[in-house]
Order: sequence, then C-alpha cells, then structure tokens
Amino acid sequence: MSHLVRFTDGTGDARVGVLTGERLRPLAVPSMSDLLRRPLAEIRELVEAAGEPVSAAGARLLPPLDGRMEVWAAGVTYLRSEEARREESADADVYARVYRAQRPELFFKSSAWRVVTDGEPIAIRADSANNVPEPELGLLLTGAGETAGYVVVDDVSSRSIEGENPLYLPQAKIYTGSCAVSARVRPAWEVPDPLALALRMRILRDGHEVFAGESATAQLNRKPAELVEYLWRDNDFPDGAVLSTGTSVVPGLDLGLRPGDVVEIEIEEVGSLRSPVVLGAEEVRRALAAR
Repeated sequence: MSHLVRFTDGTGDARVGVLTGERLRPLAVPSMSDLLRRPLAEIRELVEAAGEPVSAAGARLLPPLDGRMEVWAAGVTYLRSEEARREESADADVYARVYRAQRPELFFKSSAWRVVTDGEPIAIRADSANNVPEPELGLLLTGAGETAGYVVVDDVSSRSIEGENPLYLPQAKIYTGSCAVSARVRPAWEVPDPLALALRMRILRDGHEVFAGESATAQLNRKPAELVEYLWRDNDFPDGAVLSTGTSVVPGLDLGLRPGDVVEIEIEEVGSLRSPVVLGAEEVRRALAAR
C-alpha cells in the first residue's frame, strides 16, 4: 500500500513524496498544491516516476495541504447524521429537509494552515457544552475537481452550538483545532470502490474505550461525484481542495469529548488518524507553531 505525503526531512523545507512501507520516494514537484494544479493523468505519471528512496527515519509527516488549498465538508449525507442532528437541534426539521433535498449541504471547514494531522491535538470549544468528533472519508481534489486520493478527516464539531440554532454552524464547525486530516493520502487509482469501505472510530479516556462505532461508505446518501459537482459550481479551487463527505458514526448526546481523550479513526484501504483532545486553541497553536 502506498500513500502520497507532505514531509520535512529536518531541513525546514516541506516536500512531497510517495511512502510505501519504510520507503519514501520524493516527487519532482515543490508542493502538494503544485501537484494538484495538474491533470490526474499527469499526477499518476509523476507518482509512478518518483525518485530514488530516501530515509524515512528522520522525516516528519505534515498535513497534505498547502498553498491556497481549503477543506470543505458535506453535512447530513448519512441517515445516522440526519438522525443525530434532529436529536440535538431545536430546529430539527431543517435537517430532514436537507437530507431529502436535491442540493446537498456544503460548508467551508478550514484553510490549509489551520489543519492538524496525525498525533497533533484537536480542540473542543471552551464555550460549548457538548463537542464530538465526526469521522469522515475525505476526497483530495485537483484544481479541476478530479479525485486524486482519499484521506481520513475528523470534522470536530460543537453539538450544543449548532443545536441551539443552525445559523451558528460556522461557530460550531470552524475554529482552531476543529479540522484534522490524515497525513497519508491513498491514491485514488489504488482504491477500487470508495463506496465499499469500512469506517471505525473509538474514543479513549484514561486509556479505556468509552465509545466505539463503525459504519461503511456504502451508506452514503450522496455520491462523491455529486458533492464535488455542487462544490465546483461557480467556485474556484486552483490549488485543489479536500472535500469531507459527511459522517455516519456519531456518539450519543450523553457522550461528549473531554480534554485528555484520544480519538482514533480508521478507514479501510485509506488509513488512520489519531488525535489527542485539548480544551481551547492554545495547545493547538503551539503544535502549529512547532512545525
């Protein structure tokens, strides 16, 4: 199994490469955004022509976003998500309507520089009573909207803020530490069917499992191509983007994240994402500054 990665080898400069086991082969491009400005066929050629292996021992993997890349997300794309939103919301019918509607719910999630990755902290809002992780399959998209690969995304959210009023969605979804993306990108041409993947998440507290859930991308109510088509309508992503396709594993209202928790997400054929939980943005800022 191979993955596209952004990495630094200790010199301070970020590079792009292909990681296969312990073999790290650099690509002849300066950045992920440079790679995603190219057609998918050319990206595949560059990956297959990757350079001689370098040692992965001292490499640090970075989020697979840079430049003007953005993360967007789709909401209410699984029945479980629609049910969970209705449970928490004072305006429950709005979620039932969007689940059935022709137009999907799409919202901005994060700019590239705010994204955290494996081992880096995610944050719960200090002004929110209930916060949850939302494990999702993410599409790594070229500037032309072609799917170049798949990632694991944690769309961390405030259930209490969104539940109070759907218009508070940006505050519930967009804040420092709310978006984690796996460092490893599985090339799209190596995944036979993105709608046939098992997805699992668990929450650890003091070393003990307090939540475990699983689902499958086969339960998506919206096809990925449909979500991409709507996202690209009258919109420009010259450096590419990540589109998170929605969640189907949602803890009950009685279980919210606490500082010190650890969230582990795994998507079959794609990869995994492990994130410690902190309260507020300060520790996340320190992790971002340390890169």
